[in-house]
Amino acid sequence: MKSQLFFLMMSCSTFLLTSCENEINMNQTGNLVPKTVDENPELPHISVNNTKLHSEAFGNPTDPILIFLHGGPGGDYRNALQVKQLANDGYYVIFYDQRGSGLSQRHPKNIYSVQLVLDDLTAVIQHYRSTENQKVFLFGHSWGAMIAAAYINTYPERISGAIFAEAGGFNKTLLDEYGQSSRQIELFAEVTNDVMYYDQFLTGTEHEILDYKSALSSSFSYVKDNTEGIEGPSPFWRNGAVALNAFVDISEKEGFDFTTNLKHYSIQTLFLYGENNKCYGLAFAQKEANFFSNAKIVRIDQTGHEMLYFKWDLVYPNVLTYLQSLN
Repeated sequence: MKSQLFFLMMSCSTFLLTSCENEINMNQTGNLVPKTVDENPELPHISVNNTKLHSEAFGNPTDPILIFLHGGPGGDYRNALQVKQLANDGYYVIFYDQRGSGLSQRHPKNIYSVQLVLDDLTAVIQHYRSTENQKVFLFGHSWGAMIAAAYINTYPERISGAIFAEAGGFNKTLLDEYGQSSRQIELFAEVTNDVMYYDQFLTGTEHEILDYKSALSSSFSYVKDNTEGIEGPSPFWRNGAVALNAFVDISEKEGFDFTTNLKHYSIQTLFLYGENNKCYGLAFAQKEANFFSNAKIVRIDQTGHEMLYFKWDLVYPNVLTYLQSLN
């Protein structure tokens, strides 16, 4: 795997360097990867909790809030924009790229923590909420579903319902179990090491170079016959390599457990899993759902881990039915 990844990245890097060296300056902001919101103030953003987050909202601001939490760490919400369809059904749909991810502002590695992620989410809720009794629902995918669990585990009274689309694991044990049969092992170890190795081949600002290399390395996730059932590439703006590595370190050095208080959350939750994801499946969904006292599990057919992009037409009615059941 490493040798194949090395060849792929070197081939891509060589092509870009040789074909574009006379046309662009890679040391100039925005030439290697898209600019972040602090570099391009025309991008939609909010300023909360001492950072700037790339963010968009759809629908009536007085409707119940639905906050989408994207995967990663270090991903963005671009491939889940179809979720905004729920704005037509009476929900105020909020997207944001998490701190250091997507097009949001970059920060040094040492500031990241799980609590900081939760504080950012609290700040996003406060920014968009118009009244104290306005309901707030969370919709998390992969890493974002882990964040949703962590938030409910810490602040259960603040959330009126939650949708979990294939969380990587609500604690370190489950994350490791999922990683044994999925891309997560490579994502959290071999690939991140490979990404850092390429510092010697490129020049430029640290975050842009690392984000660029992280994007190059991400193609392994949808190779033919991948175990997560990912059909192919889906769109994204920019990877957050430093945020990714920060949370890799936190996971490996400190561990985590987002399950200690979940049984006390009495509101029904919805778990979605893709039929073609061999790493997740009904058994893993049940393990995660069992942390809650009231959970419903739904299989999304003919798709895998990226169900929100490739099979939103099948995901949508299940999500809408669930949300309407809580009104």
